[in-house]
Amino acid sequence: MEDPESRFSVCLVRCPFATISKGERCLEALAGKHAMRSRCRLDRSRKLKPDEGLDWRVFVTARIAAVTGAGSGIGRAAALALSGAGYSLALMGRRAKPLSETAALADRKDILTIPLDVADSAAVASAFRRISLEFGRLDVLFNNAGIGTPPVTIDMLSVDDWNRCVATNLTGSFLCARQAFRLMKCQDPQGGRIINNGSISAHVPRPFTVPYSTTKHAITGLTRSLGLDGRPYDIACSQIDIGNAGTQLTAGFQEGVVQPSGNVMAEPVFDVERCGDAIAYIANLPLDTNIPFLTIMASQMPYLGRG
Repeated sequence: MEDPESRFSVCLVRCPFATISKGERCLEALAGKHAMRSRCRLDRSRKLKPDEGLDWRVFVTARIAAVTGAGSGIGRAAALALSGAGYSLALMGRRAKPLSETAALADRKDILTIPLDVADSAAVASAFRRISLEFGRLDVLFNNAGIGTPPVTIDMLSVDDWNRCVATNLTGSFLCARQAFRLMKCQDPQGGRIINNGSISAHVPRPFTVPYSTTKHAITGLTRSLGLDGRPYDIACSQIDIGNAGTQLTAGFQEGVVQPSGNVMAEPVFDVERCGDAIAYIANLPLDTNIPFLTIMASQMPYLGRG
């Protein structure tokens, strides 16, 4: 059985987003308010040190996870699994209502819901500033938000559809990883874990998916680069490549999917909760251990071999 204290860590946080002036006397009150708000216990055995541009808070805090695309599908499954593992959550996605529904399913009080477009640099920066101010740190980011495009060959693909897919799938992942990396780099204890949602399409494409497959191949480059650049700061990076998880997006797969041969064939799906379990497993590893790439798929889907 897990030791409940293992879900907590003593943190001295230097908040990169703080604007508190030197000598301000309200730091301890702010830290106490923070501890109450995030259901943490303030450690008053150590003195808080006010400093220019630094917000010093000493408290015992639960582990914190941020999930993009958290309103449905794989994102919701990941959020619920991380909540079950004891993480406080920051849920991000385009629509407020689905995020609130995910939060209600998690059934805990230490959850932020942040409606945003991950392709909006200012909105992403504001979201991570809020995570820092509310929780004091970030331990895990699941970079999950993504979209597809109409199934057409490249000559029929509009530039707008291409740009929209790249903005969400690739630029959005970059923007979120950038803010998470910054926070993980300067927090104390230093470090954290970024988990990118790749896809089977990061290995091989489906027909008529040029933008989606291109962005997912690029996510692999992002994962490798973050894993390399994060080493000095105890920032690990993983990628989970998922094939045929049972979500609204794969609802029609069992009726038939176009294959490279041009034939239409039914494909199996698997329970999306297994994706959440896999993400929580990676998240719970100590930072001296990493799974750089994990593929999870329906056992009988046409991926291995030649279909």
